[in-house]
Order: sequence, then structure tokens, then C-alpha cells
Amino acid sequence: MFRIDFNKLRFLVCDDNAHMRRILRTLLHSFGAREVYEAEDGATALEMYTLYTPDILITDWSMPIFDGLELAQMIRQPDGPGNPYAPIIMLTGHSEKRRVMVARDAGVTEFLAKPISAKSLYQRILNVVANPRPFIKTKSYFGPDRRRNTSNAYIGVERRTGAKAEVVQQPSLLDKARAPG
Repeated sequence: MFRIDFNKLRFLVCDDNAHMRRILRTLLHSFGAREVYEAEDGATALEMYTLYTPDILITDWSMPIFDGLELAQMIRQPDGPGNPYAPIIMLTGHSEKRRVMVARDAGVTEFLAKPISAKSLYQRILNVVANPRPFIKTKSYFGPDRRRNTSNAYIGVERRTGAKAEVVQQPSLLDKARAPG
């Protein structure tokens, strides 16, 4: 097992609830993060995303101006400003399977149901840093590979069909964030 050196990572936290932003900032600081930027809506977050180029975005789903889902879709534009590969952790109080799938299809990397715990947040961050998923580029989707299981034997209804997808390896944050030890 290895430790993540959080002070080498930049975070952008986007939530319209100031109390939730404070909780997330406090947790990230307790993990060792020093650069934590905050936005109260999707529009501000998009501006800050291009300005500060965070390594990891943590966003709420439901916000004014545009929500976390729309924010994820804008960030996942391969030709857009900023880094389209940055991990996106979606927070929401609504964790029904349908919503998780919609977020996944918008390019969200990890999903975290509220109320959150320090352990669950740390685990999601550890996962995006230590186990980055390759990105898939097709005519209709650009984002992290939506499949957790990479077996080619799957034949279910969600099997990818059509033209071959381009697989783009995601730049790993592990080298940047590995703590000496």
C-alpha cells in the first residue's frame, strides 16, 4: 500500500451549499491538500477549471446556472479549454442506479452519495489517482471507460457496438502524488 501526497494535488470543489464546500475543504486539508479552490455554481467552476487547471474536480450534481452533469459534459470536450482528462467525482443525495448511469455517461469518473464520510471521499480520490481508467473516444462519447470490468466476454445489452472506439490512456496522477516512503 502506498500513501498519496495530497499537497502535490490541486482540487476544485463545486457545490452551491457553502456548508458542504467547507466540509469538503476541511476534509481535503486534513488529508494534506494545500490547493483547494471553491466555486458555488457550474459557470464559476468552469471558469476556475480553465484558470487553475485542477488535478481533481469534486462537484455536486444539483446547482444553479448549470449543474454538475452539464459541467462534466463541458469539461469532457476533447477540444475544450482545460484538461478534459481530469477525474471528476460527482456528489449527490440521489444515488439511484439511473442517476449513476447518467453521470457515468456524462463522463463522471467516480460517484459519491451524500452524506459523505472522510473514508469514502479518500477512497474515491485514491481510486482516481492509483487506478486511472483509460479514456474512450467514439462519435458520441469522450470520457473515462465506463466499464469497470475489462473482460471482452461480456455480451449483455450494454455491450459497446458499432465502430471501434479509440482508447486514450489517461495521464496518471500517481507519479505526481506518490508520497515518499
